[in-house]
Amino acid sequence: MSGRGRLRVLLGAAPGVGKTYAMLEEGARLQNEGADVVVAVVETHGRAATLRMTRGLEAVPRRSVRHRDVELSEMDLDAVLARRPDVALVDELAHTNAPGSRHEKRWQDVRELLDAGIDVISTVNIQHIESLNDVVEQITGAPQRETVPDEVLRAADQVEVVDLAPQALRDRLAGGLVYPAERVDAALSNYFRLGNLTALRELALLWLADEVDQALKDYRAEHGIERRWEARERVVVTLTGGPEGETLLRRGARIAARSAGGQLLAVHVTSQDGLRAAHPAALAEQRALVEKLGGTFHQVVGEDVPRALVEFARSVDATQLVLGVSRRSRLAALLTGPGIGATVIRESGDIDVHIVTHSAAGGRFALPRLGGALSARRRLAGFALAMVGGPLLTWLLVSFRSTESITSDVLSYQLLVVVVALVGGIWPALWAAVLSGITLDYFFVEPLFTITVQEPLHLLALGLYVTIAILVSFVVDRAARKTRAARRAAAESELLQTVSGSVLRGSGAVEALVERAREAFGLAGVRLVAGDVVLATSGEPLPDGRHTPVPIGERAVLELHGADLPASERRRLAVLVAQLDAALAHRDLAEVASGLEPLAASDRVRSALLSALSHDLRRPLAAATAAVGGLRSAPLDGTLSEDDRAELLATADESLATLAALVTDLLDVSRLQAGALAISLSTVDAADVVLPALDELGLGPATVDLALAAPPMRADPVLLQRAVVNLLANAVRHSPDGARVRIASSAFGDMVELRIVDHGAGVPADRRDDIFVPFQRLGDTDNTTGLGLGLALSKGFVEGMGGTLTPEDTPGGGLTMVIALPAAGQASPEEAPE
Repeated sequence: MSGRGRLRVLLGAAPGVGKTYAMLEEGARLQNEGADVVVAVVETHGRAATLRMTRGLEAVPRRSVRHRDVELSEMDLDAVLARRPDVALVDELAHTNAPGSRHEKRWQDVRELLDAGIDVISTVNIQHIESLNDVVEQITGAPQRETVPDEVLRAADQVEVVDLAPQALRDRLAGGLVYPAERVDAALSNYFRLGNLTALRELALLWLADEVDQALKDYRAEHGIERRWEARERVVVTLTGGPEGETLLRRGARIAARSAGGQLLAVHVTSQDGLRAAHPAALAEQRALVEKLGGTFHQVVGEDVPRALVEFARSVDATQLVLGVSRRSRLAALLTGPGIGATVIRESGDIDVHIVTHSAAGGRFALPRLGGALSARRRLAGFALAMVGGPLLTWLLVSFRSTESITSDVLSYQLLVVVVALVGGIWPALWAAVLSGITLDYFFVEPLFTITVQEPLHLLALGLYVTIAILVSFVVDRAARKTRAARRAAAESELLQTVSGSVLRGSGAVEALVERAREAFGLAGVRLVAGDVVLATSGEPLPDGRHTPVPIGERAVLELHGADLPASERRRLAVLVAQLDAALAHRDLAEVASGLEPLAASDRVRSALLSALSHDLRRPLAAATAAVGGLRSAPLDGTLSEDDRAELLATADESLATLAALVTDLLDVSRLQAGALAISLSTVDAADVVLPALDELGLGPATVDLALAAPPMRADPVLLQRAVVNLLANAVRHSPDGARVRIASSAFGDMVELRIVDHGAGVPADRRDDIFVPFQRLGDTDNTTGLGLGLALSKGFVEGMGGTLTPEDTPGGGLTMVIALPAAGQASPEEAPE
């Protein structure tokens, strides 16, 4: 055997998906094809199906290592090297070897086997990949100490995902095919939650997708393939360091999220001399946002920005390119030519380009300015048309001049005046009219080439030219004014609709109105202050701090930073001021209402308490009073037998005990609400709490099934026992006849969980918070069982001890109440299950 061996890794999303089984199955197939296959090490975890697959395969005996009086078995690396098979099956690549072994990690053993020319098939779970370790811990809550460096897996010749649907894995777990029965409940409720498994499965598939993507890039580079292959969506967002960056990034993230496995990349182009203007602080914030959105940030150097962007997009196989609309003015765009966006669109080829508008390119609700009906640009265009069109028309008419053409010449110049009036308005039209009259007299009226007015009709013609110019210009100007007024009315309507909606929505209305004020009037900044308190701000104040104050009733002042508003704008501003006044009034009312809410809640509790006292305390009090009254009257008539006396005493004793328990619950509720509950934490074993609780309730093996095997916890034993008694009584009451309640304990991370499981009707997910509300029984009509404080007290006791009480569905139907408390001592968090 020569050369380096090949590594094949079977990757799983979680324990139990079938990696080891698949590895053994592949080993059997290779052996049937004539390959020399040995089992170097395999962990069956007591699974019968996995154990059966090892039959027929040669297994290299393990070596024994003694550590701290414990006998450990490890893969015998030297024996496998001496055996020199074609293929070695090595389970659990991330395994940590026993102290004293040649290598600390099993993946290092595998590397030595590969160097010896032995092919290796191994297994690993996604939670053991080093770069994903912290992500998996956030998802599952279980830290991983055994990890494999990413470069080890990336150097593998083949990585395959052994996939199994999350619900199918949970079904296997519930059927006892993964863990023993005593570990199933805790596993299903912790590490193997459906959401956890779905997220781990997605991580595994995405990690493999990245590996396939790199392999695809290598293949295209080797074969010189430059055209884009749309194997997955890659969205490139261009950043300039300007204020529009956040808008572009969020838009790009939404585009990438629409396709499974979409990738977000942000790129900033800097000049080769580093002098191109940028905002380092803004870029740093945008880079942090990119990483928060799950993307990557890139910086490239290039003088030709559009070309650099397109080349980068092609280098990463981008399918979408997101740019912001230009922040340049129209005059700047006219003088400097097409912007980056237009150039990128022209050169992008098969890459889709999105031009995204943003606030820095002009506020969405900016109102058109009143003033001249026609813009300066149109007036300039009118003068240019008169200066160019007049000489051109004169040259054309002179070339075809005849004695009969004077009429057409006059009409031609009149047409020029009308066209100039339509384009540029009155002043260019008047200029064209005078110029046309003079030109007509000079070139076409006898005597030629002189400017003389021999007949009054010539002056009349010139006057008609000017009149026509004025009339047409008036019509054009009026139409332009109407158009601008209509546009402004539409913008005002949209503005008012937006601000009215903001006030109606209530939440964030003040901030929205301040932002709209800045955008609508094109201000540099707007700030709303009440005394020395800044209620809302938009934009930035001018450096010199000058501003125009606008009172908002008696509540606040709106400070406007920027150009002074004309009278026509102030009328619109008055509408915004009225809306702001209403929004501030709404906010004040909301604050008053929020202040009244605790009083209303207290009143509801008081009403419930009075109702409970009048109903639930009356029964034991009436029974005790009747019993004591009967005992007091007995000596007078002598008719009370010893049995009757004993029964009355028992009734009185039971009623008074019930009354004392009810009063104790009420006092505990008062202490919980006041935060004055006395708690004494100590090391408590689950059995020391559960067994006395069973005795207190008179429950035995026929009713309760125990499975207590967790380490001790930190708790107040008295309060914990009272919580367990309440939860047990509730579970027994709601369990079907003949069904046993199960109590199980388990450790998960640095917490110990005590689970009380019943198989009753359960509680709908949307009503689970209601079961912890005092003085109610969630539809339970049994009014002989207390004040409805049991679950409320249990939750308060557990949370007071630093734990949690959580309701969950019982597999197969019912409700499971989970008490989670910190583990005692400094025990290390449990590793995730293997």
